[in-house]
Amino acid sequence: MPDIHVSAAVIVDDAGRVLVVRKQGTTRFMQPGGKPEAGESPAQTLVRELHEELGVLLDEGDLEPLGSFISEAANEPGHRVVAEAFATALDPAAVVVQAELAELRWITPADAETLPLAPLSTEHLLPIAWPHLRATDR
Repeated sequence: MPDIHVSAAVIVDDAGRVLVVRKQGTTRFMQPGGKPEAGESPAQTLVRELHEELGVLLDEGDLEPLGSFISEAANEPGHRVVAEAFATALDPAAVVVQAELAELRWITPADAETLPLAPLSTEHLLPIAWPHLRATDR
């Protein structure tokens, strides 16, 4: 199964909600982020992607590394996504939909039960944001 390498952000606001985005032409929500350009580190990729997709300017120092995670790709059948994940905090008022994004939502654990989410989000990233929400509970 071919791998798709990405950087992804687990972004939590002061109310404990997590930011998820949906790209144009897709149905599943996922953490913001994207694929690296030539020569970029995972943190550089995420800083660039968050600027392009959400209009926010961060420094690499604003990102807390969470590790590397592998799941089935949400939008590319037959592929796995290999994500370098980082945590950061943002003010919801500073975030706007840009680039290839169709929609963004700040979700709660209850929203996660009904919203179509990417496997990477449900298996790995949301349980980091909400430790009480384990993939085995779904």
